Amino acid sequence: MDVIAACKAFVAVSGHGSFTGGAAAARIPQSVASRRIAALEKHFGGQLLTRSSRTVRLTEFGREMLPSARRLVELAEEMDHDAEQARLRPFRLAVPEICGARPLARLVAEARAHEVTLDPRPAGPDRRAELARTLEVRAAIVAVPPDESTWRVPVGLAGRDDPGAAIYVETLRASRAERAARRRRVLIQAEDDVPHIRDRVRRLGHAVGLQPAQVVVADSLIAATADVLASTDLLLCSPAQADELGLHWRPIGELDLARGYDIAARSPEDGSRIRSLPPELIARCLGAV
Repeated sequence: MDVIAACKAFVAVSGHGSFTGGAAAARIPQSVASRRIAALEKHFGGQLLTRSSRTVRLTEFGREMLPSARRLVELAEEMDHDAEQARLRPFRLAVPEICGARPLARLVAEARAHEVTLDPRPAGPDRRAELARTLEVRAAIVAVPPDESTWRVPVGLAGRDDPGAAIYVETLRASRAERAARRRRVLIQAEDDVPHIRDRVRRLGHAVGLQPAQVVVADSLIAATADVLASTDLLLCSPAQADELGLHWRPIGELDLARGYDIAARSPEDGSRIRSLPPELIARCLGAV
């Protein structure tokens, strides 16, 4: 027997003095209210109400039990309220700064259908991991090597010129005639300033004979994009990001390069709540395949 549901029926019927009015107030059929109260009487071992054709009255036993039944009903309603507030409490999630406003807004909207009220906090790779460690957020989408990731995002080079086949970094090496001119650069944005991406690109540049100044970490994505639009420099980025910035993307011929992302959370419960969301919701924000 559901004692709370039975007590709700008992409180409602006794307050209205009839099964009809009490059942309506409790939003249950009259027959259900009658069965629940009968079950409650059997459970307690005493009659709670005297019934007539039109009205019901509390018995002496019923008058003794009514205050306790009310307290139980009120406590159950308070618990329901607290549970609803807990579900609505904002869930702070550290996300990459590269996530666009529209995909993030869709993530927040669709997460509500899964009873998660997301509060995204954009940050760079190192900062996201730190926010998760210090519990300033409940979970973070952190950068990890692609072979350890839940989401994988291809990374290549984007420029202002029309797209073509894969671009080979060795073609950026200046010839003797070009050495006096400004050399083309590969600009690495903050999101890719992580060892499993940055170091691989630098090693490749060194291996094919690029100058150290030709592979650099940009101060900001805006400044890097402006440099690319105003020159022949190339930006290391994903296809989705290149499209958003109005650049033409090509894969790197010598490297299969990708960003990797996973969820980090100090609390296993918090990590599970984010992992329980459909993976494509976060994939769309990251530009993952």
